[in-house]
Amino acid sequence: MDKQQEVSEAEIAVHWKEEEYYYPSARFIAQANAADPAILERFREENFPECFREYADLLTWDRYWHTTLDTSDAPFWKWFVGGKLNASYNCVDRHLAKNRNKAAFIWVPEPETEESQTITYQELYIRVNEFAALLRDFCHVQTGDRITFHLPMVPDLPVSMLACARIGVIHSEVFGGFSGAACGERIVDSGSHILVTMDVYNRGGELIDHKAKADQAVQVAEANGVKVDKVLVWRRYPGKYSSPTPMVEGRDFFVDELLPAYRGQRVDPVSMPAEAPLFLMYTSGTTARPKGCQHSTGGYLSYVAGTSKFYQDIHPEDTYWCFADIGWITGHSYIVYGPLTLGATSVMYEGAPTYPDPGRPWRIAERLGVNIFHTAPTTIRMLRKAGPDEPAKYNYHFKHMTTVGEPIEPEVWRWYYEVVGKGEAVIVDTWWQTENGGFLGSTLPALQPMKPGSCGPTALGIYPIILDEDGKPIEAGSGRAGNICIRNPWPGIFETVWGQPERYIETYYAKYCKNRASKDWHDWPYFAGDGAMQASDGYFRILGRVDDVINVAGHRLGTKELESAALTVTEVAEAAAVPVIDELRGRAVEMYIALKPGYVASNDIVEKIQTAIDTLIGKVARPKNVWIVPDMPKTRSGKIMRRVIASVSNFTPVGDISTLANPEVVENIRGAVQGAKVARGDVPRELSPAELEEIGRFGQVE
Repeated sequence: MDKQQEVSEAEIAVHWKEEEYYYPSARFIAQANAADPAILERFREENFPECFREYADLLTWDRYWHTTLDTSDAPFWKWFVGGKLNASYNCVDRHLAKNRNKAAFIWVPEPETEESQTITYQELYIRVNEFAALLRDFCHVQTGDRITFHLPMVPDLPVSMLACARIGVIHSEVFGGFSGAACGERIVDSGSHILVTMDVYNRGGELIDHKAKADQAVQVAEANGVKVDKVLVWRRYPGKYSSPTPMVEGRDFFVDELLPAYRGQRVDPVSMPAEAPLFLMYTSGTTARPKGCQHSTGGYLSYVAGTSKFYQDIHPEDTYWCFADIGWITGHSYIVYGPLTLGATSVMYEGAPTYPDPGRPWRIAERLGVNIFHTAPTTIRMLRKAGPDEPAKYNYHFKHMTTVGEPIEPEVWRWYYEVVGKGEAVIVDTWWQTENGGFLGSTLPALQPMKPGSCGPTALGIYPIILDEDGKPIEAGSGRAGNICIRNPWPGIFETVWGQPERYIETYYAKYCKNRASKDWHDWPYFAGDGAMQASDGYFRILGRVDDVINVAGHRLGTKELESAALTVTEVAEAAAVPVIDELRGRAVEMYIALKPGYVASNDIVEKIQTAIDTLIGKVARPKNVWIVPDMPKTRSGKIMRRVIASVSNFTPVGDISTLANPEVVENIRGAVQGAKVARGDVPRELSPAELEEIGRFGQVE
């Protein structure tokens, strides 16, 4: 039998070469929060789950817990049962005695003509209390109710979150770049009757009308049986309404006009059970009912506090900048809740990374003295493409840099390390998901060396395993890949899918569950839905979503590996690999490429890309076509919409592109690609319903 046919379906062909280690500097190690190797011993499996007391003890509890981990309703895990606390108190009040005049946030507006805002812990305390009073007395919300936010990157967003947490109201923030319809769907799912939004915000040099989305959200909600009683509108410029969309009398209210009635009011923080929901964070899938990941108060808050301290290495004197959006889990965990529990000073930026030019992030870092920088590979690639030499022009110095959200290609990692970090900063390459609350995979920066393309071992107290489709372990160093799973629960894990407990079990636990009646956590491995391999040194390389694997003639090729190979070509700034239906091989690979500034598309570049893939992976992976495009279709957060370009390659409908940052590029790409294919006679047959679903789902985390 052909050897390729013998391997399990979970296995992904892997051709990565192992990269060299990079070591932290002695200077970094000397000041690190986790520099003592004893911490690794304390979190060994034999000390689970009690090891996580170390994280929980970073918080202030109103009542200490009696059970660290309750597995009686597996897999609906409950952490720190019996304990009570308030998240708002832990993020704000408890810092006032010593640090009331310390900056909690430094907010940078996109227009460089506008002054930055420094919000001290005392000022944050006042704003949170007054808005909490408004929510309680004007909106009449009570503990356990849900409120939906559709807010951009402005200080009013963390204020709104912490005000909800103060009174035990569950908040659900919808990423500001999402459409009104997407917001409306999430209102329906959560059953919230209050929407908090904003009139306008700045993005890419434009003043975006955001209020129009609120009207659409309310219409979608009402069409699906949920009436929004009040829409609270923060004004980007207080006292001045900047949206052309009219306010609806009796429903819409300006927050800055309501707040004077609550000036000076103080709201006692409600003491919440540790397992009480703190917020819902919806995954951004497009193929089914949204998944509202329900995160707890005590477990979640302790996990983001611990990982912020030990993995982000945040100290009281640091100026920390998570260059992400609070609309995603990264922003919840590592802009708001994690850093604030530690009393950190965080930078928040309103606008686009490259506005008005790609030097903007480095000017901000220089001016504010940022020394910890945290962003996604998407943003790193964008900055590398638009301004590869910009960081050298500015006198900032990072001690620590994070990458988050997707695997980072070794070529891009090296640019981040050498150019952005100036060879001085440690990098933590983190792997985790919306559902996880905080980091799952990462190096502990003072104790474990970095390796480009590998997130490292798993985090403290996280015990992983790679399984094939039959549930058999794949050994480290075997060169084989499979499905990465976590064998144990951890405090940051979400509690359930809001209103869909069966979906929670079926999606994340059913695949490898050993006994559905069991209350033993060992029988319930968490299925992450990502492919991975583990090197002999224990480091993990995440290969991307299992759904994003392209099966070419029986070889299951990970998109991340294909894209990394293309990125080794000097001229290439961005690469996206997508599947195309192929009569001979079942599926073939097509590559979409965006070039660095100053380079022009040519057959020579196409040949270099094909040669790189031939050399680094093999001829089986050679792309059927390489399309050089002026720009990739991207979400507002900068992620390439592989679903859209896969649809273009396969002549299928591209679906909803209203939430793209640059929807106009889709028609340009479609015209060029499909025109060239038609001219060659390379038009695929009509796809089956299953194939249409496959292409429509590609690149999407449902």
